[in-house]
Amino acid sequence: MTITEKVAYIRGLAEGLELDPSQKEVKVLNAIIDLLDEMANTVSDVESDLQEVSAQLDEVDEDLGSLEEEVYGGCDCGCGCEDDEDEDEGDEEDFDSDECYYEITCPNCNETICLSEDVICDGQMDCPNCGVPLEFDIDDCEEEDSCGCGCDCGHDHSHE
Repeated sequence: MTITEKVAYIRGLAEGLELDPSQKEVKVLNAIIDLLDEMANTVSDVESDLQEVSAQLDEVDEDLGSLEEEVYGGCDCGCGCEDDEDEDEGDEEDFDSDECYYEITCPNCNETICLSEDVICDGQMDCPNCGVPLEFDIDDCEEEDSCGCGCDCGHDHSHE
């Protein structure tokens, strides 16, 4: 039995008593029953809205899960397979420790961006945060010899 049905039942019981509507006590009782009826309708509306929002939230959660899967990969089954050591070792292999990275602050959005030397040497790119074109003017960038020592190896080192 819903709360609205319970209030209707109480209203029926009160009417079944055939009380004199001119009595002060009966007026109070009727006012309380009317108030209960309004509250029951409000609660019913809130429950309906909550169910609708909950359904929408479930859809957003599913969409977010799909997006996370697409962006980050892995699984969210809770089995701990994302923490597998073999997978972590693979991530380390993807990182080139010999490559130099620079932190650049966008003058428009003030966000810090980490860029490889190759990107800097290209001379320009759009900020990934705000889209403003960024230009780089570095004299040390040479396509053939990035270390500047003349060995054409691409690493900064001293020769013996």
